Amino acid sequence: MLVALPIMDDRPESSISARTAAVATGPLQDLVLARSPIDRASQLRMDPQALERLWQGAKIVILVGDLLSASDASLNFYSAGEITGQGERFFLGQNRSTGESFFAWHTQEQVVPEDQLRTLRQVGVHLSDLEAGLAVHAIGLAHWHASHPCCSRCGAPTKSDFGGSMRICQADQSQHHPRTDPAVIVLVKDKEDRLLLGHQPVWPEKRFSNFAGFVEPGESFEQCVVREVAEECGVIVEDVHYLGSQPWPFPSSIMIAFEAVTADPSTAKADGEEISEIKWFSRAQMKAEVFSGDILLPPAISVSRRMIEHWYGVDARKDLSVPADRHGW
Repeated sequence: MLVALPIMDDRPESSISARTAAVATGPLQDLVLARSPIDRASQLRMDPQALERLWQGAKIVILVGDLLSASDASLNFYSAGEITGQGERFFLGQNRSTGESFFAWHTQEQVVPEDQLRTLRQVGVHLSDLEAGLAVHAIGLAHWHASHPCCSRCGAPTKSDFGGSMRICQADQSQHHPRTDPAVIVLVKDKEDRLLLGHQPVWPEKRFSNFAGFVEPGESFEQCVVREVAEECGVIVEDVHYLGSQPWPFPSSIMIAFEAVTADPSTAKADGEEISEIKWFSRAQMKAEVFSGDILLPPAISVSRRMIEHWYGVDARKDLSVPADRHGW
């Protein structure tokens, strides 16, 4: 029987030098999945003996497929002695304050009871900064390893190495690294400070969100902002400003958030493919439609929700909050 272990943060200071956490520079500084205090300690990935020693005393999060070992509000951690069966271990880093090490164990075997497994969407918004950072790193690695079992050069099998941060081809010894796909997400406003949101057919009914798309080869973030907005909702934007970024491991993206202004809102029109409906919102209109249930905003874990709250202002959490079951996922 696997027994979850609590995180202990009262250990003496580690001899490993604390590294300064990255400081958010954009206006969005409260992004759920971008507040990790974990030092990834990449220098340890090249030392198998050190990783083995750390594994023996580490806190380990288990992933069964893409499900996390977790309760409704926190991750469940295990010791190395409790890990059984076939799987891959990933080194996630160390607590900057305590030096405590964290790993993920990725398996397809049902080693954790089903009622102790959660998706990141289910628990992400409830996790501590430390746990959210571990979860997003673990899931991103798990997706990449599962989808890259073979060499893209010669097709031979690859194996995990360097603490899970690399795969190495068993035939030609080429190294393969985890990929992250950059995508922009844009808060579109007009000169009257109204907000434009769109609905995708694949989303739950009444769900509206900001416009987003993947950056193409040879394209800057700002160029992608202008192109994606024009393609999806027909308006030309200017005054593009950076807001923030957040990893989004569904399966391997990072969302780079911007705001932009259109001088001609009359051209707004859904493209009819990715976006089936668009709507302009004043703050009063958004508050009324959220309250009535006529629109559903993105879930709190998403950068899109934080962007909308940033535009709305200080009362956003109060005015735009509804029971979680009305948001869906």
